[in-house]
Amino acid sequence: MLVAIVIYFFTRRMHDTPAEEGAELDLVGTALSAVGFALVVFGILRAGSWGFVTPKPGAPEWLGLSPVIWLILGGGCVLTLFLSWERRRIARGEGALLDPTMLRVRQLRGGLTSFWFVYLVQAGLFFVVPLFLSVALGLSAIATGVRLMPLSITLLLAAAGVPRIWPHASPRLVSRVGFLLLFVGLVVLVAALDAGAGAEIVTGPLLLCGLGIGALASQLGSVTVSAVPDERSGEVGGLQNTFTQLGASIGVAVAGAVLISALTASFFTGLAGDPDVPDRVVQQAEVELSGGIPFVSDTQLEQGLSAETDLSASEIDAIVESNADARIASLRASLAVLALFALGGMFFLGSIPTRQPSDMAAEEGGATGAGNADETVDT
Repeated sequence: MLVAIVIYFFTRRMHDTPAEEGAELDLVGTALSAVGFALVVFGILRAGSWGFVTPKPGAPEWLGLSPVIWLILGGGCVLTLFLSWERRRIARGEGALLDPTMLRVRQLRGGLTSFWFVYLVQAGLFFVVPLFLSVALGLSAIATGVRLMPLSITLLLAAAGVPRIWPHASPRLVSRVGFLLLFVGLVVLVAALDAGAGAEIVTGPLLLCGLGIGALASQLGSVTVSAVPDERSGEVGGLQNTFTQLGASIGVAVAGAVLISALTASFFTGLAGDPDVPDRVVQQAEVELSGGIPFVSDTQLEQGLSAETDLSASEIDAIVESNADARIASLRASLAVLALFALGGMFFLGSIPTRQPSDMAAEEGGATGAGNADETVDT
């Protein structure tokens, strides 16, 4: 509540930009974009429980396939229809949510794609690491937040420090270093995660990830805004927000889907290979938990098994141990996928400029001034 009050106090000092005369909200475009994005994100979110293409046992199926693939394809079709609708409105001289021709600007497209990768990885990281700290280790909400602080601190330092210390650095080079730091931090975290690992293992990797995200944040904003004329900066801001929110949504969905899939597979594999767990228990678990294993702590699982089953103490201990091992394996799998996305972001930086937009603008302004001076002398 205190944070909300502070935000409200500062928003009172903000002044809205006057609306354009005759401008109307594109209700059809709004609905199409919302439905399209919702279908894609929801489909990815359910992939862990339903299966991506082939339906899992007990999961629904549409025309012999998992609903996930149909949801994603349907979302893509709706978004294609959205772009066609926007082109139609622009051709008729009406206001539109998005001018599709802006996506043809190479520098803008590169900046938006990089933003998408950054927020996908960042949101997935903020989804997975708290699960390890709060569920696997049993830390409180405050203790979990304290353990996440290194990422926020180095993020702010890098975002503010890189432009100040290296004002003329190549945006492409800084972005590559940022993605590399993010990738290395995630790989180190995957390697450090173990059944007996404590909360201290996240500090170093989060410091690296924060530096990487901060370095990227210091460059991408100016890259996208400078890609188009100043009068279109508002549209760029809207596109940037859309790509970042979409990246964050998909990041959480992908991390969650991989987590549940890996947890389920690892748990059943562990049960089947444990001689202390009877075959009847394994078969019953496969039937009842075919839709996905819940991500729970050892205490929650032990209490649930004691209250709802007639298993012996040794059988419960074996199941709890299998769940603990599967939980770590699923966390590592989810972080590994995020690391692949961080690495993939490096391959889409070709359209990021190698010189700062301010430096290029200053040179263009100087060249224009020199040209005007020459014309004056000639005259």
